[in-house]
Amino acid sequence: MTIRIAPSILSADFARLADAVALVEHAGADLIHVDVMDGHFVPNITIGVPVVAALARVTKLPLDVHLMISDPDRYLDAFAGAGASMLTVHAEVLPHLHRTLTHIRHLGAKAGVAINPSTSVSMLSEVVAEIDHVLVMSVNPGFGGQKFIPRTYAKIEAARQLLSPGANTATVEVDGGVDPSNAGALVAAGATILVAGASIFAQPDPAAALHALRRAAEGAR
Repeated sequence: MTIRIAPSILSADFARLADAVALVEHAGADLIHVDVMDGHFVPNITIGVPVVAALARVTKLPLDVHLMISDPDRYLDAFAGAGASMLTVHAEVLPHLHRTLTHIRHLGAKAGVAINPSTSVSMLSEVVAEIDHVLVMSVNPGFGGQKFIPRTYAKIEAARQLLSPGANTATVEVDGGVDPSNAGALVAAGATILVAGASIFAQPDPAAALHALRRAAEGAR
C-alpha cells in the first residue's frame, strides 16, 4: 500500500506560491492539492483556472484539484485543460453525478467525489464504477487550519468497504486537520492520500513537517 502526501496550497504563502510548491516537491510530496472555492458552496473564495495553469508550469507533480464550487460542470474542461491531473467534485451539488464523473474521465483526468462531514458514504453506491478516488472531508470545507472531526475514521472505513468489492482500485483521500498525530490512524482506517495544509505550510520548516507526516503515516502500515 503506497501512501501519498498531498500538501494543500490553501495554507501556503500565495505571494511566493512557486517557491512553496518547489520546496514540498523537493521534500518528496506526491501531489499538490489545489482548493478551488467560489464563495457560494463554501464561505470562502480562493483561486481559479489561471493559477492551476501557472502551477502546471512550475511543478512536475500531479495537480489534485478540489472543486468546492456550486456548478463544477461549467469548469471541468477549463481545469483539465489548465493541467489538473485529478478533478474532485462534491456529491452535494451534482444531481447527475454519473455524467460528471464520466466526463472528467473523458477529459483524461482522474475522477473523484468529495463528501462533507454530514454526507453519508452510501450516497456514492451507484457511481462506484466511475470513481477513481473518494475525498472524505474531515472538517467542514471552506477554511484551512480547522479541527479534525473524529467521526472521519469510521467514514474512511465505510468508503474503503464500499470501494473494495471486485477489481475497484479507487483510493480514499482525507482532507482537513491531518497531521502526524492522526496520520497513522487515518491510514489504518483505509486512507492512502493525506491532504495536509497547515501541518506542512504553516510550520517553521515545511520540508521537515512533510517528512514527519510521512513517517507517522507509513508507521501504520
